[in-house]
Amino acid sequence: MHTGREFGKTRLPLWAASFVALACFAILGLSGWREWETRNADLRTAEVDVANLAHSLVQHADDTFELVDTILVGLVHRLEIDGTGPDTIAKLQAYLPTRKSSDRIRGIFIYDATGRWLATTERVDFSRLNNSDREYFQHHRDSTDPGTLIGSPVKSRAGGQWIITASRRINDPDGGFAGVALITIDVGYFVKFYERFDFGPNGSTSLLSNAGIMLARSRDESGAFVGRDLSNTPLFKGWDSRPAAAVYYFKSPLDGVQRLSYYQRSSHYPLMVLASKSQDDVLAPWRRAATMRMAFVLGLVLLIAVIGYYLVRQLSQRQRMAHALVAKEAHFRMLAEQSSDMVTRIGLDNRLLYASPSCARIIGWSAEQLLGTSAVAGIHAEDMGRVEQAIVALKNGEAEEARLVYRQRHREKGEIWAEAALHVTRDSGSGEVDGVVAVVRDMTEQKDLQDKLASLATTDGLTGLANRRTFDERLADEWARARRDGTQLSLLLIDVDHFKAFNDHYGHVAGDGCLRALGRILSAHARRPADLAARYGGEEFAILLPNTDANGCAGVGEEIREALHDLAMLHAQNPPSRLVTASLGAATGLPSQTTTDCSALVTAADRALYAAKDSGRDRLVMSGQVVPWPAKSA
Repeated sequence: MHTGREFGKTRLPLWAASFVALACFAILGLSGWREWETRNADLRTAEVDVANLAHSLVQHADDTFELVDTILVGLVHRLEIDGTGPDTIAKLQAYLPTRKSSDRIRGIFIYDATGRWLATTERVDFSRLNNSDREYFQHHRDSTDPGTLIGSPVKSRAGGQWIITASRRINDPDGGFAGVALITIDVGYFVKFYERFDFGPNGSTSLLSNAGIMLARSRDESGAFVGRDLSNTPLFKGWDSRPAAAVYYFKSPLDGVQRLSYYQRSSHYPLMVLASKSQDDVLAPWRRAATMRMAFVLGLVLLIAVIGYYLVRQLSQRQRMAHALVAKEAHFRMLAEQSSDMVTRIGLDNRLLYASPSCARIIGWSAEQLLGTSAVAGIHAEDMGRVEQAIVALKNGEAEEARLVYRQRHREKGEIWAEAALHVTRDSGSGEVDGVVAVVRDMTEQKDLQDKLASLATTDGLTGLANRRTFDERLADEWARARRDGTQLSLLLIDVDHFKAFNDHYGHVAGDGCLRALGRILSAHARRPADLAARYGGEEFAILLPNTDANGCAGVGEEIREALHDLAMLHAQNPPSRLVTASLGAATGLPSQTTTDCSALVTAADRALYAAKDSGRDRLVMSGQVVPWPAKSA
């Protein structure tokens, strides 16, 4: 399970890159799909528009030809009843202009069986005109079909413009061919009518016969497209299988424009209307909007890609750093676990995050027992504040490292002295302090050795009293304190009587025993914490008595002398008592603010000591009740 998680972390940059790529492709795909749907929606809207347009225009064409057909039926009926005699034609010539009231009709014509013009609404001399060569005339002459024929566009002989013809056969009373009645519709009428509708810049509307002949086309004032035979185009090739009306996409054979169209056949006449728009015109607004939208989407995708790139790069860097950190952590653990010192990691909450195996040897608890516990647990109460203060300073960034010596509880030994070297650790990403590493070693033996060395440096090895160096330092300190506080300071100097003779007589071992015995007496009489008993040199000793007047000093001196008497240590070379005795010189001083030299007190006590010896020994001599400072020479 752990291996799977590690593998997942290793593949994280690849997954992140895949996710970013997938997100980019998804956005592009969804945007492309949305744009395609929008494009199709615009085309469908255009399809509805051209369909509605085609329905309207085919209705217009039906209405136009229905009007023409009605007029033709009336004319033919009248001619077949009244005949084509001169009277009838004269009346008809006067009647025809009344039937041209609609702007849809260009002209009305009556031809006899030979094609000669009999009557017309055109103001032309038609006495010599003949239309027997026209296709529609030949059709009616050869066919007995009485229905209306909508012919192909032709150029008018009367006006020279393109016209659409609608004609019917005229029969004589025997049913023979008597002529043709013709009504023409100006192609320009349809062109002008189609201009009322918006087909777009490149759109068009065409009126065609079912045979594929172009009858009229919008934007064709010159008639360039009129009469074109389009029967070979794809639209008409499958004409029989096509529905009466449908959407039709094609590339125009007339101008090469790709068109979206709707064709509608007339249900009454052999006509159809083809309403079309340029596909480029329909899609132009979509293209403009899609270009802006896709530019935005591409910008967004680029931004996501850039952010993703930096994210993946950061993940890769973090992964490399994590691998390096893991390697360092493993190296750290190897060093920590091989070290004889106890190595611990302390979190920001002062909890132990790691403890090396050597903790069992140093403080008696295993690493498992220590994990999660307080890092300062077991530290002596007197040292706790100092240790906590150092840890807080490290965590706050006030220092990078610290070294402390403190007392630590041991599970079995009670209490040990420990030395800790503390160093901050920082987060590899942010650089912020995330904990402290502590390397702890047992300093008990070193501490004991240091204490012993300190004791040797400050005490006399034979008697255990303070040595001369310690005495001089304490004398200077107490002198300064007495001067500052305005108190008295007393000093006793003690010298063993005839000690050289004792040494010569009893030997050095006995001499050392004598000095140790006197040292014990002096220690017993230096009762207060500030009192100091010291070996001043050889067989000479001193007791420093702070805040003590002359009477108190004399009392202590007498007690020491009597205690030595009570010890009753034999000294045959010291008559008359034949016991070990001592001479004492004492001095009491009251330091003034102008007196800084404490040697005067020693000088006074030393003179008093010599006075005691000169007076017969085994006695105490005070250097005056209160020695004035500075002392005057005797």
